[in-house]
Amino acid sequence: MAVKIRLARMGDKHSPVYRMVVADSRSARDTKAIEILGTYNPLTNPATVQIKQDRVKYWLGCGAVPTDTAKELLIKQGLIAAKPYVAPRPKQMPPAKKEVPAEEAPAEATEQPAE
Repeated sequence: MAVKIRLARMGDKHSPVYRMVVADSRSARDTKAIEILGTYNPLTNPATVQIKQDRVKYWLGCGAVPTDTAKELLIKQGLIAAKPYVAPRPKQMPPAKKEVPAEEAPAEATEQPAE
């Protein structure tokens, strides 16, 4: 069973509130969760995030994988270290082949008469 830390949507139309939950990755978004880890309200200014830090650390230690959005929230809370950005290396082009003009090409070996 693959376990994920993800957000489950709660609240009315046009006023979402999310719960951070631990759930089976194969289950639907708003189905029953294994455990509720906290809440996230994006409508307040600034956004309100309440997380049970000890339980998040426990589930991360058990191998639970956070989704991208949950990972960003955990990074902002200081529970996960952010990986530094590494710019991709430019591709190395192979060296250009030098074409030898026909005039400078080495002369063919002279033909020897057949005996």
